Amino acid sequence: MHITKSDAETAAPIERRFKKGITVAEFKSKLELVTGGNAATMKLKLYDTKNKYICDIDNDDALLGSYPIDDLMRIHVIDKFTLLSDVGSSDSAERSFLQRNRLGKYNEEEMMKIKEQQQKELEEEARLAASVLVGARCEVRVPHAPARRATVRYNGPLEGAKGLWIGVQYDEPRGKNDGEVNGKRYFTCPPKYGGFVKPVYVTVGDFPEEQFDLDDEI
Repeated sequence: MHITKSDAETAAPIERRFKKGITVAEFKSKLELVTGGNAATMKLKLYDTKNKYICDIDNDDALLGSYPIDDLMRIHVIDKFTLLSDVGSSDSAERSFLQRNRLGKYNEEEMMKIKEQQQKELEEEARLAASVLVGARCEVRVPHAPARRATVRYNGPLEGAKGLWIGVQYDEPRGKNDGEVNGKRYFTCPPKYGGFVKPVYVTVGDFPEEQFDLDDEI
């Protein structure tokens, strides 16, 4: 997902991956290392990929995955500390605060752990993607969504997104696109039949094409 914060409205979003099985409180603690903010005072707002506001993420005891979060969505962090910097604290004062409290990039031990974890995730993703061949039949199982059968149409990176992605053409018109994302075409299929998911959600196998009758749906 993309992370932005209230003292950097015009800065490029920070891209990170988080497990949906952690609590919101744990998620905020991880955001301390990304934003330099304070987990106890953070307010989080969720936006979709078209920058439309979805909801506040405000229950510290809830699982992060209980909110309607999907790949490439944006979480905007509003924090007491960053708000103070908005009203006059200098960059050097903010830097001193981070150094004194060993937050963000100044916590070398935590930053090293994050880099190691990110490298492991990228290696695992590459291993999974290697077994997904273009043209293969597959089943896509994304959390909080029904299983959907599809044909693999693309395997590789997406411009502006981290890691590897699998482009699929669903058997049913329940996708999000026609193989084009943000003005760039990766494959071609009918509208609403295309989608892009991470390799971990794709299972390749002998999945017969589903028979779908639109007349049977309300």
